[in-house]
Amino acid sequence: MSTADAPLVERPFVVAHRGASAERPEHTLAAYDLALREGADGVECDVRLTRDGHLVCVHDRKVDRTSSGTGLVSDLTLAELREFDWGAWHGGWRSDGGIADTGLLTLHDLLNFVLDFNRPVKVFIETKHPVRFGALVENKVLGLLHRFGLASPRSADLSRAVVMSFSAAAVWRIRRAAPLLPTVLLGDASRYLGGGAATTVGATAVGPSIATLREHPELVDRAAAQGRAMYCWTVDHYEDVEFCRSVGVGWIATNHPGRTKAWLQNGLTGPRCGNGEQS
Repeated sequence: MSTADAPLVERPFVVAHRGASAERPEHTLAAYDLALREGADGVECDVRLTRDGHLVCVHDRKVDRTSSGTGLVSDLTLAELREFDWGAWHGGWRSDGGIADTGLLTLHDLLNFVLDFNRPVKVFIETKHPVRFGALVENKVLGLLHRFGLASPRSADLSRAVVMSFSAAAVWRIRRAAPLLPTVLLGDASRYLGGGAATTVGATAVGPSIATLREHPELVDRAAAQGRAMYCWTVDHYEDVEFCRSVGVGWIATNHPGRTKAWLQNGLTGPRCGNGEQS
């Protein structure tokens, strides 16, 4: 996850949070297609296991918010989940000539899609915990990454995949099984300022929220001193993008990848709207 070779204007690198999720239904090919076309440097997804053992890109434990169905992801099979409408809840958007697929997305299909794109893009995979399947989630993720040839990169800097979690145990499982695969320990400042959880589990990066980072900007220098990258979420407003750039954050997750890339490429200059967002 090195940013050492990047021009200054390109920092921080932009990660599309669940795809271009402000403009398209989250975790759908439509959202990821738009994010890649808008120039995102990475894409982020949350993964959960279905009842029959498939990794699907869904954030919530329940499907109710983002689909036409109800119930727990872990109680439903892949076939049952595919019966639901995963795009209608977002409402109002129209395809601009890109991919309009808003069906359920598996991690397998997302990896296929990103790896087939015409430039290198990192995939940030967040495993959700606590879940009934426990360590099986990480085992399944690693198994899939092995099948794609992504689990043993030549170096962490060259890796196309990054695994993240709020669970320190989950990060440790990945580091133990795939030591060259980059990992991010997500969470609040107490994990980094106090007990040193990132050091204990060997995370290669730490991932505070933008609220936590604004309260503790020293986390960036502390992480750098420990040889760790900084991943910050969810950075949607102009002032927050500007702040992350000023303190040296390496990667920012945003629901607006195109707008954020444009701000960074323009040097964070230009008129802003009344809500603090650049026009």
